[in-house]
Amino acid sequence: MVELGIIQRVGRGVFKLGETIKFQPEISTTLTKKYNEIKSNFLFIELCIWNTAIINEFSQHQSNRRLIIIETDKDANESIFYFLKERYDNIFLNPDRVILEQYVIDIPNAIIIRPLLSESPLQEVKKVNTITIEKMLVDIYCDTDLFGAFQGNEKKIIFSEAFKKYTINNNKLLRYASRRGRKEEIERFISQIIGNNVK
Repeated sequence: MVELGIIQRVGRGVFKLGETIKFQPEISTTLTKKYNEIKSNFLFIELCIWNTAIINEFSQHQSNRRLIIIETDKDANESIFYFLKERYDNIFLNPDRVILEQYVIDIPNAIIIRPLLSESPLQEVKKVNTITIEKMLVDIYCDTDLFGAFQGNEKKIIFSEAFKKYTINNNKLLRYASRRGRKEEIERFISQIIGNNVK
């Protein structure tokens, strides 16, 4: 019935009515170029790249603050930072709230390098490793400094719209939330937003 589009899988052994609609973020030529530059010089690292512009699909207020986020093995962060800094000016290595507010906010398409948490839910789109919707939602919830424009009521709208528009694997989302130490908190938040249990 999943293949026929009658039901969709939302967790291990959990289904709901409707066709599976998978979220695939847009991969621009800019992202592809940067991804290939890194991968061709750092062959064995795990790498994820995406642009925060994709969040606007779910938000009520459209943010002009668009960041290119590159996540990779913690040990490789500094090497990749210096590698890209030779090619681009707008690079920041795991910036804190002060740096984000004083410098990053005014730079269009700033590039953020930060550690990729092991077991992060990723997907391949156009031969580029990027985020899943489950990772995007958990990161928005957890990283309040980086995603400051998407907090408060905006965060509720983003989660609500994401669950309305796409098939979300609850097990994958909660497993990643657990890796970030926020499983129960995020579980309660989602239950309040969409009005049912996400276990």
